[in-house]
Amino acid sequence: MYKYIIRRIIIFIPMLLLLSIIVFGLAKAAPGDPFTGRILDPTVDPEVYNEQREALGLNNPIPVQYFHWVTSMAQGDFGDSMYYRGRDVQSLINERIINTIYLGLFALAITLVVAIPIGIYSARKPYSALDYGATTFGFLGLAIPNFFFGLIAIYFLAIKLGWFPAQGTVSSTDIAGFGEFLDRIHHMVLPGITLGLAGTATYMRYMRSEVLDVLGSDYIRTAKAKGMSERNVLYKHTLRNAVIPIITLMGFEFGALLSGAIITEQVFNYPGLGTLFINSVTNRDYPVIMAITLLLGVAILIGNLLADIFYSVVDPRIRYD
Repeated sequence: MYKYIIRRIIIFIPMLLLLSIIVFGLAKAAPGDPFTGRILDPTVDPEVYNEQREALGLNNPIPVQYFHWVTSMAQGDFGDSMYYRGRDVQSLINERIINTIYLGLFALAITLVVAIPIGIYSARKPYSALDYGATTFGFLGLAIPNFFFGLIAIYFLAIKLGWFPAQGTVSSTDIAGFGEFLDRIHHMVLPGITLGLAGTATYMRYMRSEVLDVLGSDYIRTAKAKGMSERNVLYKHTLRNAVIPIITLMGFEFGALLSGAIITEQVFNYPGLGTLFINSVTNRDYPVIMAITLLLGVAILIGNLLADIFYSVVDPRIRYD
């Protein structure tokens, strides 16, 4: 196992290098820079903006810019924002990432708590009323775009009924302690449900399909023939095999956890990495864009590694030696 983990970490290095080349190339292929595409002060001499481009290294050859950027990243220096003047990229990410992690964990908790029990019950009671209802919900959850569901939730649950706030993370900066925790949860309900909608539908369908498949296996019939209770068959034998695809999905979910579902954060004006990324794209703030993109790439690689490790924990037959 340890050798496998070390090998995977070593493989990360060329993958990250390739990812950095792709991210940098796409950023440079985009038209314009922070000094184009938005209204500039007409009273300022254009030469001033050219001097600022020179100071930021935007006039250097592309290979020189890439080498400077990647060496700085390797030293933990993400550079300075080109739009948020006087702010470095790391500070911008640090003040947003915790909100995104909170929202991602909340949405993931909703997904697992709702999807797994319903998926198991649907498999144990196929073609029942709940199974048909869950199937309908699954199709709707996959078909309805997140932004559309979010707007509906805001209109009915926030504006009409006033049950939940429509934006932000806290009601006031004066709240502290347990009150602040409850207030944050209250603000995360609508974006959390919206963010977890498609995931809940996906996990539920996967869980139902896998449990049905495992319940039809020979070793499950043998366990039942030996007189093992339904509960033991389900939790000791069935779930250990049926949960493997869920672990695979959760490996990719690790990257989505940090992305914070960019559109969902934008709909609810939630101050996380998603809104920072959208603002940076709009203002061509390439250092922030590239840093966030690399961060998400690293998160997905780590998530896949954790998923492989959990495979061997859930199913002892899986070995990486």
